[in-house]
Amino acid sequence: MEASVRVDGVVFLDKPVGLSSNAALQRARRAFGADHAGHTGTLDPLASGLLPIVLGEAAKFSHALLDADKEYLAAVALGRTTATGDAEGATLEERAVPAFDDAALQACLASFRGPIEQVPPMYSAIKRGGRPLYSYARRGETVERAARMVTISTLELCGRGAGTLELRVRCSKGTYVRTLAEDIGRALGCGAHLSALRRTAVGAFGIEQCVALEALERASPAERAALIHPADTLLAGMPRVDLDAAQSARLQKGQSVEESPTPVDPAETARAYGPAGQFIGVVERRAGRLHARRLMRLDPPAAPAQSLKSLF
Repeated sequence: MEASVRVDGVVFLDKPVGLSSNAALQRARRAFGADHAGHTGTLDPLASGLLPIVLGEAAKFSHALLDADKEYLAAVALGRTTATGDAEGATLEERAVPAFDDAALQACLASFRGPIEQVPPMYSAIKRGGRPLYSYARRGETVERAARMVTISTLELCGRGAGTLELRVRCSKGTYVRTLAEDIGRALGCGAHLSALRRTAVGAFGIEQCVALEALERASPAERAALIHPADTLLAGMPRVDLDAAQSARLQKGQSVEESPTPVDPAETARAYGPAGQFIGVVERRAGRLHARRLMRLDPPAAPAQSLKSLF
């Protein structure tokens, strides 16, 4: 039976091409011997790059990254459309790539910047009738999908080759870069698909903070431990409140506490810390009082009584 321990925190993983996000997650979880782990936003097997892994109690605060903007480097192959919108799908149509100058290309890209409507692809995990869309697509079925509003804050041409475009994309939650590639190809009159994708940022966190999966698995226990960021790393932009021991205890019991003095930042939520500076969780501000929203489980696990080091 696989031993596991309580491990709380965040690891920024550089997922390799060819591996599903869940497979990468499970390998990372086993490397840490963690009893619980999740990730904040799926990357297709075709894609590589930043995959934040939340361990233990940090999963309670993963919504901060799920809702964050994402940044990608995308390779777009012009002149061929595929069933999946990427290089893994069967070819649907091939067309000659027309000649267009840089000005025409830049005008095309400009039309996709800002808020745009995007129809989710059939090969996606969005549910319809209790089933993911890809289950219909694999049976050759197409169902109606409502367009969604997404925001492309950055769409920059990084390079251009014979029938290929290299783009830097920063976009809102829910954006499909595969669909963006297809829409750009349609606008250029030749069709296109996404040939490669690398996620380089999630919110304020960048690829430079990542560890490669194989490097993680080769690391010593001390090196692995140093890769774990505390859970409150996910909430760095949220205002902070500091509580005394009595306030902390009341919050842990589900009771509200008075906030004094009046906060400078009137945000509805805040990070809460105990008297020793330990992160307690997220609280809501209502009528001058603090109410627990999501709290860390601060008590040590009863079993198994092992240190992280003992597993290696």
